[in-house]
Amino acid sequence: MATDGIKIVDGDTAHDTYWGIMDLYDSGADSEKIENEFPLIQPDYVDDFDNEIYVTSCGLALWEIGLMTQDKVKYIQTVIDKGATVTEWSRENEKEGRARKRELEKYFKKISQVNNKVRPRKKYRKITNLLFHDNEILAFKVRDGKYRAVICSMVDQYRGRCNYNLALTTYNSSLKPTPDELLKADILGIHIGSGFPQSETILQQPGIEKLWEYYGGTNNHFFGLATSAVSHTDFINFKDNFEVTGTIKIKEGLNRMGSFGYESNFDRFEDIFGDLESHIKSFRFKRYPIKLVCDIES
Repeated sequence: MATDGIKIVDGDTAHDTYWGIMDLYDSGADSEKIENEFPLIQPDYVDDFDNEIYVTSCGLALWEIGLMTQDKVKYIQTVIDKGATVTEWSRENEKEGRARKRELEKYFKKISQVNNKVRPRKKYRKITNLLFHDNEILAFKVRDGKYRAVICSMVDQYRGRCNYNLALTTYNSSLKPTPDELLKADILGIHIGSGFPQSETILQQPGIEKLWEYYGGTNNHFFGLATSAVSHTDFINFKDNFEVTGTIKIKEGLNRMGSFGYESNFDRFEDIFGDLESHIKSFRFKRYPIKLVCDIES
């Protein structure tokens, strides 16, 4: 099924549509640009189910920012009247089918009325006093007194939130992890299935062919980093446990998040890296030599 729940914005397609419109709106885009990027009527769509998910989430966003018209309302009604999502959910669970129907009735009543409180454009504060930066090697000691290391693969700021995405490595030494020393360790990642031909997979993720060769045989998958994400707010409380010991750049084509967990305290890092083998086994991470995935920055 293409969505996770019965609400209007409750799944990947709906989230991408609704928040895609809101991001454009908040960035100052005018109505023409928004409606060109997210046209309510899409002549080429997968099926009625997915089209209803897209159209209803798109319609909700347009109503909230004051771009709803009677013509749009009429079109949305034709899409809802096909009953695609109610039919699908009812097939799996009658109770959820009825709940979806009530959700759509409430939704349609809402967008059929004039919105007298158009959502104002929001401005989100961007954090400038960052604790750490992209490509930095962060060294830390765990309970055994030895150093471990993560790589700050990306500082991600979105809609007022700031997360540090930390790529996991197998570094374990009594010596601080300089870039040269870190290149002797592995970085953890996962295989992400590709439905494309090999040539297209390579175009979308340059450098992936080197990782295929490392594991041998004929492969066709994407690579994703195994990461731990820490919010700026949480990291402030235990940043002193980490030391920047250099920089190393994850190759652009391979800097793709594959798996992540949110860590809110240093105890989590001690637990994970205190028994990294169990963590690797539990999540079925793959090991890759860091020298295949990263370059030392000049």
